[in-house]
Amino acid sequence: MTYPLNHVVQPLGPLLVDWKAPTWPSHETMKGQYCSLEALDPARHSEALFAANQLDTQGSNWTYLPYGPFESLGDYRYWIERDCLGRDPLFFAIIDSNTNSAVGVASYLDIKPASGSIEVGHLNFSPALQKTRAATEAMYLMMSHVFELGYRRYQWKCNALNAPSRAAAQRLGLSFEGVFRQATVSKGRNRDSAWYAAIDSEWPALKAAFQTWLDPANFDHTVKQRTSLSALTAPILKQRG
Repeated sequence: MTYPLNHVVQPLGPLLVDWKAPTWPSHETMKGQYCSLEALDPARHSEALFAANQLDTQGSNWTYLPYGPFESLGDYRYWIERDCLGRDPLFFAIIDSNTNSAVGVASYLDIKPASGSIEVGHLNFSPALQKTRAATEAMYLMMSHVFELGYRRYQWKCNALNAPSRAAAQRLGLSFEGVFRQATVSKGRNRDSAWYAAIDSEWPALKAAFQTWLDPANFDHTVKQRTSLSALTAPILKQRG
């Protein structure tokens, strides 16, 4: 890539002539074919989410999260009320369209409109949501919403030891950007953080990949996929890791 030079021959980043800082994401409901995302509400969602999380009998969903597992519904609801009702992170409940029940949570965080950067995180998909079309669609809806608002960067970071999360990021079309060593401390243990991201210029191709995968025609009568999302997003990835 060729960069413009200033008067002392130093390279500069391209001018963003037409770009304007996006608005803060709202809690508006995002609806798809298989799921919807709505503002996380302890009164409406905590009981269903706690029950769905109980299906994770080994507690493996909580290993790489900085909180949980929760021993009681009261403890879980208190955590939502204390930590999940602010603007950053901005939490959503994922509602399965077939059951109309909350089966997972996700959030936007590290929201920086001035830079056009936003992160997706605090993902906790109960066993009732994992490996379903609704799970993928929830991530598509969240990505679509922020790029439509005008964000330039959509990032994902996770514990570098969390292999499933790293694979999921790349399946969704987010390119590997590196590992921040000793990035933080989680539950008394060191955490190196692996970073992934997609940028706005990649969004049209990613959107087409998601729409192709989510199309009912992509699934046979046994609901087996004909083309994997990984195959559709692989050409878009800039780097794997």
